[in-house]
This record gives sequence, structure tokens and C-alpha cells, in this order.
Amino acid sequence: MLFFSCSKASAMLLPCIFLAYLVASSSANFYQDAQITWGDQRAKILNGGQLLTLSLDQASGAGFQSKNEYLFGRFDMQLKLIPGNSAGSLSSQGPGHDEIDFEFLGNSSGNPYTVHTNVYAQGKGEKEQQFHLWFDPTTAFHTYSIIWNAQRIIFLVDNIPIRVFHNSEAIGIPFPKNQPMRVYASLWNADDWATQGGRVKADWTKAPFVASYRNLKINACAASSGSSCGSKSTNSLNAEAWQAQELDGAGRNRLRWVQAKHMIYNYCSDVKRFSQGLPSECKRSRF
Repeated sequence: MLFFSCSKASAMLLPCIFLAYLVASSSANFYQDAQITWGDQRAKILNGGQLLTLSLDQASGAGFQSKNEYLFGRFDMQLKLIPGNSAGSLSSQGPGHDEIDFEFLGNSSGNPYTVHTNVYAQGKGEKEQQFHLWFDPTTAFHTYSIIWNAQRIIFLVDNIPIRVFHNSEAIGIPFPKNQPMRVYASLWNADDWATQGGRVKADWTKAPFVASYRNLKINACAASSGSSCGSKSTNSLNAEAWQAQELDGAGRNRLRWVQAKHMIYNYCSDVKRFSQGLPSECKRSRF
């Protein structure tokens, strides 16, 4: 699954309909493209389908998902996160289960949000990288994107790459490439771990906490179980940039800047956690 969500704790992907390979391009109407999955009246579609809000109170959070499933593609969502003291909240989005996660860990006033990323394949994760954003994500909408193809997964913020996770199946590392996924987003209470490891709890006097979503854009492969979204085809619809997208020189420089200035955790550097040796994919290029 692919996640874009907000919660006091935790940020997309997708089924195949036709035997022929096709690209589904969807843009920015939540009535058409999404369905609310939980939270009762805490999830609202507004402005003719252009805006969706999720709210969190002490009783419950809320969530939604894409109506369709996909296998590979580009997924963009604009989010405006919870302002003020949002300690304990988690907003996440993302795809044995496969999952690609963008998660936004709430903060205490004056401290930056933490962006948490992870990749699961065949039920195995432990591929975390975390970042502090270089802007205040609560004052305006910003775009969070996942590019997912058979070679790699690229995480972007405002079209700036923050992480690349490569397909390393050749050395025995599982990679999500066989299971279609949906876009999921949620806002929920995770004050047992989300902010400073659970030391800072949610201040419910500030509730409800509201996160806003707009401009969900999906340019992705939708296929039936009898088709292969990763296969090559002469169909002109398949000439999509995301299918083989990788970082160019400018993208690599931006990634270096983000990881040098804003990365706060990298599982590939955690020798205490992996005392028997770092995961084998960590020896490969980060680009």
C-alpha cells in the first residue's frame, strides 16, 4: 500500500482491470478518485471535491483510500499539516504485504516535523530514513511524491528528491513489484511513540487536529491479474517518464543536500541496531 497520512502517530498504491497494459491518469477530484474508509464525520470532502480534510480528536482519527489499485507509477499529493502543538500525531501516506510509506510525525510547538520514510516488501521493512523539513509544513500546502517503478522508488518533497530505494533483488533484497497497491491516507493518535519516542504526549485541549489534502495526482499503471505492468510494450501510452525514472545530475546534487543537511536517521548508518553487519543493500549507491 502507498500511504499519505497524518496522525498523532505515524506518509500510496494499486488492481489491474484490463488485460492490456494501460496508464491511468487521474487528477485532483476526491469524489471521483477517493473513498473515506473510517472516522465517521472526521473526514470531509469539500470545495466540489478539490479538498479533503481529516480531523483527530481523543475518540478517533480518520482515513481515506484511492478507489483504484495500481502497479507502478507516480503519485503526488499536496498536504498541509497540523499547526501548533501536534505532538503525538501521525500523518502517513504510501504502498506477506508491500508498503511504501511517507509518514509525518507530530511535533511540540517550536520543533520541526519529522518525515519518516520506509519500504516494505513481502512483509519485511526496517528500511527507515527520517528527515526534518526545511520549511514549515503547516502554513501552506506542499507536494509529497512517490515515483515507483521496477528499478527504484524515489521519494520527493516539492519535487526535490529526499530518498532513493533501489531494487536490489539481485543480492537477495525483496522489492515491491508484484502486488498492486492503493493510495492510503490517515490521521491518527500515536502519542505512544510518534513524538520524541513517545515522551511528548498529545495535548487534547488543542483538538481537533486537522490535516488538509488536495491535488491528488495519479499517473500509474492499472492492469488486471493477467497483465504485467512492468513489461515493455510498444503502446505509446507506456512512454511515461516514471517507468524508468532515475536521478539526473541536478537531482543527485539535491539529494546530497537534503541528506547532508536534513537527514536525522538512516538505517544504513545504524551500526548499533545492526550489530551483526549493516544490510547488504547499504553498500550500494544511494543514487
